[in-house]
Amino acid sequence: MRLLPGSSEIAARPDSGAAIHGEPARIAGEENRAALFLVVFMRLLAGLWVIQGLSQWSAILLPPEPLFDNLSALRGGAVIFFATVNLVAAVGLWLATPWGGVIWFLGAIAQILAALALPGFFSMLWIGADIVLIVIYFGLMRRAGHAGMASFRARPDQIESFDR
Repeated sequence: MRLLPGSSEIAARPDSGAAIHGEPARIAGEENRAALFLVVFMRLLAGLWVIQGLSQWSAILLPPEPLFDNLSALRGGAVIFFATVNLVAAVGLWLATPWGGVIWFLGAIAQILAALALPGFFSMLWIGADIVLIVIYFGLMRRAGHAGMASFRARPDQIESFDR
């Protein structure tokens, strides 16, 4: 619910929980453009993470030989962890929710750590891609945040005194 500007009436508008609000049809100004870039990036990233999660599930469900008989407990746990986390992160990223970005970030950091702890589990090329994607994500978040903060700067004639 929001207070309508210039009145004491409250507009009944349900909060979707999305991190980025706005409709692509009404994109205008730097704030909405930065938010649009962020949402597009999050959705592209979600598609990539769905593919990655499904490839982990295919390793679990369709192995050429019994998977968990030949893997250490640590590697087997990593396969199950990434199969679950990647798909959950993909859903959150697609919906542009705050928890989606957090789950994705934690999963990407876990991939980097797994590549260092379990040689051959992830390629170093994929780890480099993770680092680049993290930098791009935080850059877009910063840009969208700065553009959003510009809209909250009030002019002196808009500020009401609360010392009545």
